Amino acid sequence: MIRVLNILSDTNIGGAGRAVLNYLEFMDRERFEAAVCVPRGSLLIEPLEKQGVRVLQVDAMEDRSMDLKALGPLRRVIRSCDPDIVHTHGSLSGRLAASMEKKPVVFTRHSAFPFPDRVTKTPLRHLYRALYTHWADRIIVISPAGAKLLTDLGVPEDRLEVMMNGVKPLTRLPLEERAAFRRELDIGPDDFVAVMVSRIEEYKGHLDVLDAMDRLRDSKVRLIVAGTGSFEGQVRQRAEELNLGDRVIFTGFLEDVTPIMSVADAQINASYLSETSSLALIEGMSIGVPAVATNCCGNPWLVKDGVSGLLFPPRDSAALVEILRRLCAERGETERLGIGARKEYLESFTGERYAARIEEVYKKILEERYGEE
Repeated sequence: MIRVLNILSDTNIGGAGRAVLNYLEFMDRERFEAAVCVPRGSLLIEPLEKQGVRVLQVDAMEDRSMDLKALGPLRRVIRSCDPDIVHTHGSLSGRLAASMEKKPVVFTRHSAFPFPDRVTKTPLRHLYRALYTHWADRIIVISPAGAKLLTDLGVPEDRLEVMMNGVKPLTRLPLEERAAFRRELDIGPDDFVAVMVSRIEEYKGHLDVLDAMDRLRDSKVRLIVAGTGSFEGQVRQRAEELNLGDRVIFTGFLEDVTPIMSVADAQINASYLSETSSLALIEGMSIGVPAVATNCCGNPWLVKDGVSGLLFPPRDSAALVEILRRLCAERGETERLGIGARKEYLESFTGERYAARIEEVYKKILEERYGEE
C-alpha cells in the first residue's frame, strides 16, 4: 500500500480542493491510501471526510503558500502519517516541510498566472527556478500553457508532468425537470441559454461577456452567471448600468451545478489572463454542453475549435457576439458541437483517467528514488 499525504492551504473550496476531491473519488484504494492536511476549519474538511480519508488540521498556512509558522506543525503531521509521498497543492510550506523530513514530493501547480517582470527580468528568476526545481521530485501542471511558463523560467522539462484535469460526469436532469427549472428562472422554451461557472474575478472576463449581452438584446440569448468572487460587485453593477436584468441571471455560489448545466446550450469561458483546464468546462462537456471559450492559456488544449466548442480571442466581445448569434440561429450546429464535447470528455477528461495518471506519477517517483514501487 502506497501512503500519500496531500497538503492544501485552502480555507475555501477552490480549484485545487476540487481537483483533490476528484482524485479521491477515483483513486485506486487497493494500492493507495490517502490523507489530507488542511488549515483548521477549512470548508474542505466535510467533503474530504465524506470521501473516507483521514483529514488532519493545522493552525497555520491559511490561504498562504509560504508560512514559516506552518513548518513545525506540518513536519509533525508528516511524521505522524509517515507517508511514502507528500503531494502539495500550491503550498511551498508543505514542500519545504516534506523535504526537511526527506520525503518524496509532488507539487501540482493548479494555475497558469504569468510570472511578473520583477521575477522574469531580475535575479529573482533564479530564486523562483530553485523553489520549483529543488523542493519537488515532480511538478504536475494541468495544461501545456502552465508547463511553458515554468520551462521559460528555466525549470527542467524532465521535472514536469503535464496532464489535464478530469471530473466525475454530471447527470443531466430529465426533460420535465429541465422545463420546470427554465420556468423557475423565467427562461422561455426557445431561449438560447449560455452559462458562466467560475469565480468572479476581473481576469475571468465577465465584463466582456456583459458587453456582448448588451449587443445581443435583439436575440434570444440569455446568460446565467454562477459563482462569487472579489469582482462580483463590479460585475453586478455593470449589469445594472446596462439594464440587463431581464437577460442576465446571477445565482451566486452553487454547490451543485447540475440544474444550470442541464438547461445550458453552451458554456462560456472568457478568461484573458490565466486558465489551465477548467473543471467547469469539463463538467459541461461530460453532458454534451459545448464550450465557447477564449483561446487563452490552457483553453485551446481543452476545447477543440469547431469540434467540441468554439474559440475566440480574449477581450473580443464582438467575436463572442458573432459566435452566440450563430449558435442561437443554428441549433443543429450547437447539437453537433455538444456531441463532440461529450466524445472529447469520454476520451480525455474522465475522473478515472485523471486519477490513473496521478498514480503513474507517484509510482514513477518511487521507482526513481527507491528502485521499486
